[in-house]
Amino acid sequence: MLLKAGVRSMGRVKGDFRVYRLGVVLADIAVILAVVTLAYAAAVDHPNVMPTRGLSTPFVTEYTVISVGIVAIWLLALLLSSSYSHRVLGSGADEYKAVLRAVFGTAGTVAVLAYLTKSDLSRLFFVLMFTAGPVLAVVGRYSARQLLHHLRRAGWFQHDVVVVGGYHQVAELIEVLDRERWTGYRVVGVCLPSRDEHRTVQGIPVVGDTQEVREALQVTRAEAVFLTSGAGHSSKEFRRISWQIEGTGADLAVLPSLTDVSGPRIHVRPLAGLPLLHLELPEFTGPQRVTKRLLDVLAATFGLVLLAPLLLLISLAIKVSSPGPVLFKQIRVGRDGKEFLCLKFRTMVVDAEARLAELMEQSDGNGLLFKMRDDPRVTRAGRKLRRFSLDELPQLLNILRGDMSVVGPRPPLPAEVATYSIDLRRRLLVRPGLTGLWQVSGRSELSLEESTRLDLYYVDNWSLMSDVEIAWKTVRAVLGGRGAY
Repeated sequence: MLLKAGVRSMGRVKGDFRVYRLGVVLADIAVILAVVTLAYAAAVDHPNVMPTRGLSTPFVTEYTVISVGIVAIWLLALLLSSSYSHRVLGSGADEYKAVLRAVFGTAGTVAVLAYLTKSDLSRLFFVLMFTAGPVLAVVGRYSARQLLHHLRRAGWFQHDVVVVGGYHQVAELIEVLDRERWTGYRVVGVCLPSRDEHRTVQGIPVVGDTQEVREALQVTRAEAVFLTSGAGHSSKEFRRISWQIEGTGADLAVLPSLTDVSGPRIHVRPLAGLPLLHLELPEFTGPQRVTKRLLDVLAATFGLVLLAPLLLLISLAIKVSSPGPVLFKQIRVGRDGKEFLCLKFRTMVVDAEARLAELMEQSDGNGLLFKMRDDPRVTRAGRKLRRFSLDELPQLLNILRGDMSVVGPRPPLPAEVATYSIDLRRRLLVRPGLTGLWQVSGRSELSLEESTRLDLYYVDNWSLMSDVEIAWKTVRAVLGGRGAY
């Protein structure tokens, strides 16, 4: 009874996900009304649509009726496309796909109805609505998702889950879900093949064995069950576990022994009753890489031209704040292990390297990298440059020369590379980046293990869209000055 009460109290979390769903519905309504209103206003005011008639004419009444109808059709399309399903809401690309299906489905429906009713629908009205509509609809959902992730990290809108499987597989999954709290899954109970071997896993109570999953759901009041490797020795055992969940209202998810794999690389294809999980292997050559290099050159060129006045001001500030050169040059290791001269604005006094030994014991770094929050070697101008990562702008020249990319793993020192294991050497398969997952995930606050994991994740899951997302997040991270010193 004490265990049951403890687990239940542990499973109570702040917020109901239905509240978030209602908020998304209201946000969608606001977006749709805004799009329809803007298109309506533009159509009514356009001289080719309504050259001489006032706002009291039947024309305006007709457009009012059409606008109300479009709002209703659009909301119905969002509902039918499952864009409000808890399985897609708040994570993954399926939510955005459902929203876009609803928008274009609405456009098709409106076009067909206009043709059948012989309505004189303005082309401007139609085009404005269904060009601005998809963009604003996706932006609205993206904004809502960012808010949801922020609230989930604070403990709100969580889904309680029971994890079933072998001890090590369960422990790994708990660690991932605890680290990535934005996913919204909170483990409240564990079922192991033999409950007598362990009382807890990573601090989570063992509430049963693999034959007591139904009882575990009743004790924890969990909303989902995650099956990991080790839950059963055969497909029949997995099926028996799934049968236990029938009628409980809980969701069932099966997790293979794969971590740090992005969604676009995974495809499920049923074959003779077997759910084959196809995993696309990362590609390090081909058209996408050529496109990436072309975008790098364009971005670096545009950046150097646009930021030329700022670069000049920074150079003057460095000269005024302390004697010495404007640029700091350091050997780093790039793609395929080739060394190059990495450029930065100098942020320290000229004898910084000579003074390093006396400060080593005060390092806040993550292993090989020396980091110190209040490093006395950093100049006054250097502190400002580091806070907003402006000291790294000269690396735009490294990008033009082909040493680096805009987005990629952090450029390592030769001393780091000398200690690399076979796994870590995968970081050298791509060009290092001016920014990357490490930049948008904590910068100097990351541990060596975490920064390495992020770099390997980037190498294995790279895509042009992920580069765009990282670049966008970099702007926010840099403007906030989070994790930099």
